[in-house]
Amino acid sequence: MPFEFLSPLPEDFKVFSRSLPDYTIGKTIVLNFGDEEIELTKDAIVIFSVDETRNVVGSQNPDFYQVREEFYKLYKGNWTKDIIDLGSIDQGATISDTYFAVTQLISYIHLKGAVSVVLGGGQDLVYADYRSFPQDGDMVNIVNIDSRFDLGNIESPISNKSYVGKIVVDKPYNLFNYTNLGFQSYFVAPEELDLMERMFFDAHRLGKVSSDISQTEAVIRDADIVAVDINVVEAAFYGTSPNGFSGKELCALCRYAGISDRLTSFGIYEFDTKMCTPASNMLVAQMLWYFVEGVNTRWNELGGVEDLDVVQYQVPIEEEILVFYKSQLTGRWWLDLSTFEKKDNKLVHGTLLPCTSQDYNDACNQKIPERWYKARMKYEI
Repeated sequence: MPFEFLSPLPEDFKVFSRSLPDYTIGKTIVLNFGDEEIELTKDAIVIFSVDETRNVVGSQNPDFYQVREEFYKLYKGNWTKDIIDLGSIDQGATISDTYFAVTQLISYIHLKGAVSVVLGGGQDLVYADYRSFPQDGDMVNIVNIDSRFDLGNIESPISNKSYVGKIVVDKPYNLFNYTNLGFQSYFVAPEELDLMERMFFDAHRLGKVSSDISQTEAVIRDADIVAVDINVVEAAFYGTSPNGFSGKELCALCRYAGISDRLTSFGIYEFDTKMCTPASNMLVAQMLWYFVEGVNTRWNELGGVEDLDVVQYQVPIEEEILVFYKSQLTGRWWLDLSTFEKKDNKLVHGTLLPCTSQDYNDACNQKIPERWYKARMKYEI
C-alpha cells in the first residue's frame, strides 16, 4: 500500500486471528500488520477505521478493535470475494489532513476496482468519502440511514450534524440525489423538510421504512455511497433513543447496500466506545457480515437496458408513457429515463432508475411514481 498515514493492526490481532476456528472470517481475511505489502484485488471488500472526532458535536471515543474481534469470530458465508482490513487512519495534524487521507485512500481503493468500508468516527467523514469520487465524473447519489438529515447551517463550519449541507453547496457540484432512510420528525426542523422538498431529495420516515423494509431496496440500489449513523438503532442495541430501527432491520438495510451493483462505498459512523455493550459490538459486526454477504450475492445488473434480461411494460399516464423493465433474473424493476431532456450531460449516470413493483402498480392506477417525478425535475430544471 502506498499510504504512510495508515496505522497497521496491533500484533496481538495476528495471534488472535490464528487462534480462531476454521472457516471464520478472521481465519481468511487479509490483515495489514505493516510487515508486508498488501495488494488490493478487484472486487475486494476493503475495511479501515478512522479515529477522527474533532468535528463531532459533543464528545466521542471511537474504538473498533472489539468490533473487529466480534466480526472476525463470525463464520463466512459462501463468499468468493477477498476481505482486507487495512487498519486505521489516525487523526491528522488538522481535520483537513484527515479528510485528505480518507479521500486519497478511498480513491485508491475504487481505482483498484474494490469496495471501501469505513468505520468512523464522526459522520462528517462522509464529506471526505464524497470527495473521493472524480470531480469531472458522473454525479453521486448518497443514501444516509439516519434519524436526522444532517443538513445543518451551511454558514457554520462543517460538523457531523451539517456535512450534508456542505456537500450540497460546496463546489464542484457532484451530488445528484440525497436520500434519508429512517428520519424521526421530532429530530428534524420544518425548514429542513422544506429544503429536502425544494431540492427534490428523498426522505422516508422511520415508521414507513419499518412497515415494509423491502421497499428500500430500490432506493439503496441507486446509491454510490451508503452511510449509517449507528444512533439510528433503538436504545436496546445502542445509544439512548428509545425509537429506531431494530438490529434485524438495520442488518437488512446493510444487506441491500451490499447487493447494490452501483455502490462502491459503505460506512458505519458515530460509534462511541463509551456507550457500547457487548451487544453493540456484535450488532456492528453483524451489520458488516450482512454487507459482505450482499456484495458476494450481487447479480451484476448494472448498465443499460441492452445489458439486462428484462421484460418491458409501457404504461400511459396523463401525457406520458412510462416505460418499466422487470428483470427476468431477479424480479427487480427499473424505470426508463432516456426520454428526459437533460440540461447538463454531467447528470447522465444511466438511463434506468431503480423502482419497485409498487411503482408499476401505482402507474397502472394513474399515479406518477414520486421518484420518477423528482428525477425528471433534477434532469430538466
